[in-house]
Amino acid sequence: MALIDMIRKIGEKRSLTKEKFKQMQEDDRLNTMLEERKKSSNQRELESFQKREEEEQIKRALDQVRKKQQSEFFSGKSSIINQKATILKDNKKLLTGGNSILKQKNIFMGHQANIPFTKRDGGHMFFN
Repeated sequence: MALIDMIRKIGEKRSLTKEKFKQMQEDDRLNTMLEERKKSSNQRELESFQKREEEEQIKRALDQVRKKQQSEFFSGKSSIINQKATILKDNKKLLTGGNSILKQKNIFMGHQANIPFTKRDGGHMFFN
């Protein structure tokens, strides 16, 4: 029973948090609406124009950053490509090292002449 009570308390906390968040959103929306009504129409129009200009500047800057990152990536100057993979050790090569995965047989191949399960005896892999 203690586990059920604990789960119930967690659910109640989440629902209270959601209710508080919804109430804060509603208060913010009402405050914004009240502030907008206090402004003159010319002031609202000027602010909307300034917001559009700011958004356009942000988009242009973001496009420049994306183009720069893309050109660096394809030219080989990217730090992602130049870094060594952390999963590989420096002294071992991928294909010639002591990797046990390379020595395992293919689980999708049958035991007879490497014929895949799906084609052997006209059956299916899982429904033989």
